[in-house]
Amino acid sequence: MLQILTPDGELLADAPMDVELTRRLFEAMVAARQYDRKATSIQKQGRLATYAPFEGQEAAQIGSAAALRPDDWMVPTYRDAAAMWMQGYPWTLLLLTRMGDERGGSPPDGVGVLPPSITVGAHMVHAVGLAWAARLQGSDRIAITYFGDGATSEGDFHEAMNFAGVFRTGTVFVCQNNQYAISLSRRQQTASETIAEKADGYGVPGVLVDGNDLFAMYQATSEAVARAREGRGATLIEALTYRLGPHTTSDDPSRYRDAAEVEAWRLKDPLDRVRKYLTAEGAWDEEWETRVTTEAHDEIDRAVAEAEALAALAPEEIFGAMYAEPTPELIEQKRWLLESRGNRP
Repeated sequence: MLQILTPDGELLADAPMDVELTRRLFEAMVAARQYDRKATSIQKQGRLATYAPFEGQEAAQIGSAAALRPDDWMVPTYRDAAAMWMQGYPWTLLLLTRMGDERGGSPPDGVGVLPPSITVGAHMVHAVGLAWAARLQGSDRIAITYFGDGATSEGDFHEAMNFAGVFRTGTVFVCQNNQYAISLSRRQQTASETIAEKADGYGVPGVLVDGNDLFAMYQATSEAVARAREGRGATLIEALTYRLGPHTTSDDPSRYRDAAEVEAWRLKDPLDRVRKYLTAEGAWDEEWETRVTTEAHDEIDRAVAEAEALAALAPEEIFGAMYAEPTPELIEQKRWLLESRGNRP
């Protein structure tokens, strides 16, 4: 397993980034955790639909997303808000997706991030297609896709990996192995020793990485991105991590995992180890982190207020963002909706 920064904040190899970039990515992880806790809180107040927390997985998402160019494609899941935000998807739109507002699924112009996939595993084939299309267009733009360990039991994972291997697409597969597919433990869903070794069957490299190590995630993803950009094909990264909270806010993880296991993983907290490293480098103090936390908290509060202040979306507007030109089926569905509401097109 690739590990550069230990849970005690000690380096096992040269850091792949300077202290200034480390500070910026630590700030990003702090912001991501603030968002995650805020979203969890307001969901419990009935202001969001079911929410999927990602606390504990900040390094896996921030470290990998930091290795991308702004024009690279990202194909995420419902638990990847931190990575999406790093690649330009605003907090406000991320909140709107959880409010059931169609506008949350429309990223700003120039942001190549697909809306989060709810269907487990189905999105990986889109990442392969995007990377293949970029190559056919003569571009070195790559596509990264995120998924959990449970998604590797889906047929879509195998289809995506097989196509990526055969056509050498510039796709980076990041499996955030957070140990559980809802309540099913990783050891119960696959007989392979690691998920990374599954890559061997498709003729692509597989890398097992400490997913709570910001440095290791950044280095492994940077190498995978470089490989993809140079036309040498895909890479599967298994980020060994842990979700400290529930699968979603409708889940009770105490029914299927032991409290001692959770506490053992808390000792591997991705923010703690970077904090310890920066402290040893003389680049951290409590006043700075307090200011960073406050600024992030205020920014997310503004995003919540902005999302909640938007006028309600008219039901017929859900058809507007499906295709550039609506299909006959959508035209008929819109007509039916308007008539059923007592209106005419």
